[in-house]
Amino acid sequence: MTVTPDPCERNDVYAAMCPCRDMLDLLANKWSALVIGALEDGPQRNGYLRRRLEGISPKVLSQTLKRLEAHGLLTRTVYPEVPARVECELTALGESAAAPLKHLRDWAERHGRTEG
Repeated sequence: MTVTPDPCERNDVYAAMCPCRDMLDLLANKWSALVIGALEDGPQRNGYLRRRLEGISPKVLSQTLKRLEAHGLLTRTVYPEVPARVECELTALGESAAAPLKHLRDWAERHGRTEG
């Protein structure tokens, strides 16, 4: 009798129920990819990220940062100052995602304009 392994146990992104799809969905989001890229050089404050990521609303930035933090890709440090200062920094997991996302961003910059 042949037993087929559970797709969740073999991390098959093509399997409908595989939890790794959540990570793929998160990283495939343009704002996630851009936030990770903006944090490659080290910790940054929210104001810097808002300026760097032209077109992102404060609400979407906040949601994106919270999702990345919830998945362990970045940490947010709140300093007890008035006004509060918040810095975001990639974790080791976030840094490991940064390299392939950089290749994707570079590819998009080279090939983003299509003749149609």
